[in-house]
Amino acid sequence: MRKYELMFILQPDLEQDAVNAQVEKFAGIIQNGGEIVKQEVLGKRRLAYEIQKQREGIYVLYVFHATPDVVKELDRVLRITDEVIRHLIVKDVA
Repeated sequence: MRKYELMFILQPDLEQDAVNAQVEKFAGIIQNGGEIVKQEVLGKRRLAYEIQKQREGIYVLYVFHATPDVVKELDRVLRITDEVIRHLIVKDVA
């Protein structure tokens, strides 16, 4: 298994329950063949530039170990989730 980092930005107008539901949804995908090392909701922050007419977003960070198949499925689900404004998965080489 390789080490990855995932950062995604959620819509800023989501309720706390909806944010928790999204965080748990993605954690479940990762744990279905991987292991979460760190999970952190960084909170609402101002974006560097406007994305989908939004100036703010709720940032969430995961550090995890997983197989490439898990990462592929995670990327697919992140792309089709309407609440996610942007996401980035990077392989940690350190």
